[in-house]
Amino acid sequence: MKTTVKWVAAILYLIVPAAVLPQLALPTVGPVLPLPDAPMGKISDPLIDPANGILNYSALDQLRPSELRTALNRLRIQRLHDFLRQNRNHVERDRNGDAAVRAVLIATGISEASLERAQNEGFPILERTEIEGLGLGYVKFATRAGKSLKSEQKQLQKLAREAEISADNIYFASGSNPLPANAMLLANSKVRSGAIGLIDGGVARHSAIAMPVEQRGFARGAPVASSHGTAIASLLSTSLRTDKAGLLAADIYGSDPAGGNATAIARALGWMAQRNVPVVAISLVGPDNGLLARAIKAAQRKGILIVAAVGNDGPAAPPRFPAAYKGVIGVTGVDHRERALPEAGTATPVDFAAPGAGIKGASPDGKLVALRGTSFATPFVAARLFSHYPTANISQIEPAVNGLIREAKDLGKKGPDSIYGNGLICGKCGLR
Repeated sequence: MKTTVKWVAAILYLIVPAAVLPQLALPTVGPVLPLPDAPMGKISDPLIDPANGILNYSALDQLRPSELRTALNRLRIQRLHDFLRQNRNHVERDRNGDAAVRAVLIATGISEASLERAQNEGFPILERTEIEGLGLGYVKFATRAGKSLKSEQKQLQKLAREAEISADNIYFASGSNPLPANAMLLANSKVRSGAIGLIDGGVARHSAIAMPVEQRGFARGAPVASSHGTAIASLLSTSLRTDKAGLLAADIYGSDPAGGNATAIARALGWMAQRNVPVVAISLVGPDNGLLARAIKAAQRKGILIVAAVGNDGPAAPPRFPAAYKGVIGVTGVDHRERALPEAGTATPVDFAAPGAGIKGASPDGKLVALRGTSFATPFVAARLFSHYPTANISQIEPAVNGLIREAKDLGKKGPDSIYGNGLICGKCGLR
């Protein structure tokens, strides 16, 4: 229970004036590990299906812990390398080796004097704006011709030491199946109140999604139906034990090769804040980012509880964000035997577990498909939290979280632990 108290206090610390609460916080996390500039080689069979390049999850259970760490880490690095290579006109590595929008830097907390210095040094301003709903301003710069994002990030930081200079990092959905050619975007409904939020891809029409869904795009071409967003929406719809809830779905990918970036997520959070959404599910993972960190804090100060996946890159992966941010509810997945998925990340703090295998969800072609991963455990926790916290109200956060803890089934070591957090939520949820 001591861990639980610390965790609840960490959420409240972000949104309540410092004089009101003692300064309790979650443990800090380490830096994102740099990635190599060259691929580390293909993963050997039988871990990867040569027909579709998808991980053979049944083989994971046969690996020793050291083999599992190595295999999943190499797969993560290879996947990132392939993404950068295939989209080189739109993305590049930042100074930490992570994927980001090509030639774009974001400054938060920058002074007018530093803005002028940056412009005098040849950094063009692309955008200067404030995110509605969050009251969070930022300036977006272009890098100078012929310069890498990595070197320009360092140089701009020297010119604006008081500011936080970030790349516009890319955040990835996991466990997504190819989009069927006949996928149709779900018709937009106007959701007036009592809505849960989803930041992901667009939601396709499907009989398993019975709740009204209002969609808005935050990327070029968005909203566009996606397999990942559709599956998550169906799990939310079937898990919410009310016919009055609606869904606000923010498509941050659209048809943009550099979609899913930090700016898009931050703007989507602003929309959620404007609409007074109490709970937002984000089944995406990526690195720490200055703009995203500030957007998360600003949303939390509005009373929004954010539920995020810890990721499927295995125990050797670095902390994954936004789940690793203070006060964000990190979710891992378990199989039908209530064992933690071997591919689930462990460097990111885990607060709850939920079914992440042996479940089915909606596919944009109208069928139900098997799902696996922490991505698909996240909506179960978000739905149950929403039942305890149907409206954004800071004074109700602690009782809502404690209510969720009380319904959790203790797994692993007695009491809260690093593998299952406070325990299993919604163990019977999900289509089978």
